[in-house]
Amino acid sequence: MCWQAKWIAASRHCRETELYYVVAIATLVTMALALVRALVGPSIYDRVLAANMFGTKTVLLLAVIAFLNGRPDFLDLALAYALINFIGVLAVLEFIRRRADNSMTESGNKS
Repeated sequence: MCWQAKWIAASRHCRETELYYVVAIATLVTMALALVRALVGPSIYDRVLAANMFGTKTVLLLAVIAFLNGRPDFLDLALAYALINFIGVLAVLEFIRRRADNSMTESGNKS
């Protein structure tokens, strides 16, 4: 009976590991779609949103890789990358806003 319990536990662990591989592949697919959206996006805001989505999916992928390799220190890297991604997106949006404000004042001065 003991060998049956070990076999069931091992098969369950194998299925869980396979599920994480599926999650990693699905995350890579969504990252590829985000890159396409960032390159093709009709407006600058679509491109920034796609870059933010790519960064978020990178954090998820780092977490999955950390679990698969049994390396919890990767989660620290994922959190640091999430913070850098958030601050970077805010900086880009502020730059876009200021550039739009400057172009509005320059067009107002020319009239």
